[in-house]
Amino acid sequence: MQQLTCQIQAMWDAEAEVWVAISEDVPGLATEAATLEALTEKLRGMVPELLRLNAVLVEPDSHMVLIRSFAP
Repeated sequence: MQQLTCQIQAMWDAEAEVWVAISEDVPGLATEAATLEALTEKLRGMVPELLRLNAVLVEPDSHMVLIRSFAP
């Protein structure tokens, strides 16, 4: 089984007061949450689903997510 690594950028949006996540590795990913912990939890479900929907990931549990956070 080949493992896929995805990098996700998490940035604090001071105006909206939320953490925003985007990724060039995960087509269609754009989400936000009030805390970094809540964002991470959302990503655990969204990333595999988006990868499967975009035919990037075929096998379950064959991905690794790296989250880089940028705080003010």
